[in-house]
Parts: sequence; structure tokens; C-alpha cells
Amino acid sequence: MTATSLKVSSLAYAYPDGTQALFGVDLTIGRGERVALLGPNGAGKTTLVMHLNGILTAGHGSVEVAGLPVRGDTLREIRRRVGLVFQDPDDQLFMPTVREDVAFGPANLGVRGAELEQRVKDALERVGMLEAIDRPPHHLSFGQRRRVAVATVLAMEPEILVLDEPSSNLDPASRRELAEILRSLDVTVLMVTHDLPYALELCERSLILSGGVIAADGPTRSLLADEELLAAHRLELPYGFAVSAH
Repeated sequence: MTATSLKVSSLAYAYPDGTQALFGVDLTIGRGERVALLGPNGAGKTTLVMHLNGILTAGHGSVEVAGLPVRGDTLREIRRRVGLVFQDPDDQLFMPTVREDVAFGPANLGVRGAELEQRVKDALERVGMLEAIDRPPHHLSFGQRRRVAVATVLAMEPEILVLDEPSSNLDPASRRELAEILRSLDVTVLMVTHDLPYALELCERSLILSGGVIAADGPTRSLLADEELLAAHRLELPYGFAVSAH
């Protein structure tokens, strides 16, 4: 029995205007798993992700990260454990240099001196961006900025890395480089994506969130080979991309 990184139980949520976004989501992700969260626009994916680090709090049900419940008095530790990498790296990078951006989170937790410097260098090394440590983030390419955004989260030593559309707006080389980095990380990964080939490349397991519930949970290859399942949840493989069930 592997340890559990994330456990979501009967999670339901309605926005203040009454729109019900989640209708009872149940999912468990084991430590070290890489799991893709798939689903059409409006399925509730972003709403679900915002519960994982307490940006939103459950109307009903519960979320636990490595056994720690997400609630008001645990938020500081939860936000250390759940590393969110936004779709737009510019939402994450706001300091004059890459070094200061990556140091920002751990410094907020009280990490100082040589330990802080080591964390920054280790995180940048893991994403192949150590040579950019003293550069201004806005001088980097989009793909490089996304890698630095991943480093800002890794420096917090999270339990789980949650990536929102990690392959969006990347050229093919940047997309491949990011895939290699994500494969090399010894951390649990939850990847929210519309990019079904990327999910197949990186995640053995996928969840389909549709209509505010988990509609399917299984091996990525099996789900993507099921044309009826994909069509039912408005998911489409790129033209000419075929997936066999084996």
C-alpha cells in the first residue's frame, strides 16, 4: 500500500451565484503517481484544483494532502505541500531576477542563508535553468519561463505538483524538454490538460472530470482508445493521432 498524496472525498461546490461546479468528486492519488485530469471546458477542473490548496474551500466533502486536511488552520502547510504551476508563467514570476523568484516561496517560510541558496540552485538545476539564475525572467523565452515557474514551486519541496495546461503555447522542442523534466521529478504530479497526447506521454493514469463528477478513472491508454467515452465528454485526439488500447 503506497502512501497517499491526495485524497478528495465527496467534494461538492457551488459558486456564490448558485452555479454548481462540483457534484461529489472522489479521487485518490498515491505518492509518486503522475495523473492527468482531463475534461471539457466548464467541467470543473479549475474549481477542483483551487480546492487542493485552499483557494476555495469545500461546500461539502473534504480534501487531504498527505493526510493533512485542507482547512483554515492548515493552509500555510497545505500551500507548501501543493505546488500550483499556473498556465501563464507571468502569473508566477514577478521578481527582478530568476534567483529572487525561486527564493521567494522558501524565504516566506523562513528558509535563510546557505540553505535558501541551495534550494534555489537545486530547483533550477532540476528544470535545466541554473545558468539563468541571475537573468530577469522577462528576458527568457515562454518555455524557459514555464520551467522557472516549475522551479519556484519545487523550491518549496511540495508533496504534489499541480500543473495547469503545462504544454499550452509551447513550441515542440520546449514541449519535449518540459516532458523530460516532468518525467525526471520524484514528486507526485497532477496535470490538468486538454492535450491528450501529452497526457498519454507523461501519465499512466488519467481521470476524466465531466459535469462536476469523475466520469472515468483508468489507464490513460485505455481511456484515450475509447472513442465513445471521449466523444461523450467532448474530448478529441488530434487529427491522425490514433491510440491502441494496448
